[in-house]
Amino acid sequence: MAMPEAVPYTTRVVRALASDDGSVRLRAALAAGTDPDPAYVGTLVARCAVEPDFGVREMLTWALIRHPETATVPLLVAASRAEPAQARAQALHTLSKIAAPGTWEAITPALLGDPDDEVARAAWRAAVVLVPEGGEAALAVALSAQLGRGDPDVRLSLSRALIALGGAALPVLAERERAADPEVRAHALATERLRRDPSLGFASAIEAVKRVIALGPDGPAGREER
Repeated sequence: MAMPEAVPYTTRVVRALASDDGSVRLRAALAAGTDPDPAYVGTLVARCAVEPDFGVREMLTWALIRHPETATVPLLVAASRAEPAQARAQALHTLSKIAAPGTWEAITPALLGDPDDEVARAAWRAAVVLVPEGGEAALAVALSAQLGRGDPDVRLSLSRALIALGGAALPVLAERERAADPEVRAHALATERLRRDPSLGFASAIEAVKRVIALGPDGPAGREER
């Protein structure tokens, strides 16, 4: 009687990535990164799109980073345009960690303005990492179009991205500080405050600039800003 063939190790790892047990998926992602194999890449990218556990998603990203860029980057770029939104967000996050030359083209205007906040935040962070030298000013203009968007966490992410662009963002912020939309104006002013004082809390910065806007430039708070 013939003995059943042993299941190859790579097959066991791939199967474990789809386990109902999060701890099993975590160990499988660790195994895939510890001993990289091209057979894992497609499954790792696909799992990023549906994995509910943050810790496992981070391990999936680490595992992908351990594989050759030639195998991972094309699949991640494709995933950055896919559904569901988590596929796009996690692909962008992973691309920002790999930071491979030439992946800047993956950061499209559509992603920077993605209707899903988590995708947009991932795109902003990735854009700042991947932007080529000389492209910072154009990126600052594109990012500034999102000022006033979302809840405080979303706004803080955008402020941090703009601040990370350094001097390239200053003219854009100065222009947006005069915007007709009070939310855009407040966000731009708060970003400038954070740039000058990184220890300042975002909520405090927003409240301070809203007081400036409410009181007008001749009020005490406005004179303090000048």
